[in-house]
Amino acid sequence: MSGKRIAIYGKGGIGKTTISVNLALLLARRGLRTLLVGCDPKKDTARLLSDRSLPALMEKYEALKSGAAAPEEVLFPARENLLVCESGGPRPGVGCAGRGILIALEWLKKSGALERADVILYDVLGDVVC
Repeated sequence: MSGKRIAIYGKGGIGKTTISVNLALLLARRGLRTLLVGCDPKKDTARLLSDRSLPALMEKYEALKSGAAAPEEVLFPARENLLVCESGGPRPGVGCAGRGILIALEWLKKSGALERADVILYDVLGDVVC
């Protein structure tokens, strides 16, 4: 991975998603190939960039592993130079969100998506407790 990685994290409700999305837009407009990864089971990062709910990588994981789904089904071109991916995970209070994020990040690495980005931004949920 030759690009920069930036994680935006902290207490819930402080504006992490707003900052992540706006920073991703700025970097993409400057011509940097940017990957914005929403690391929250709520899948709320992409909502500021799309008028529809986007499927999370964890929802398509088995199909992606088997080749029944294409990477484009979870890597969304939000703008020129900007791809967005929602990691997804278990619904809040059930299971470990950190585990879902880890699986999603491993898949992104294996798919080559990380190598194609100049900058990778991670919008990390505020309360991963596992």
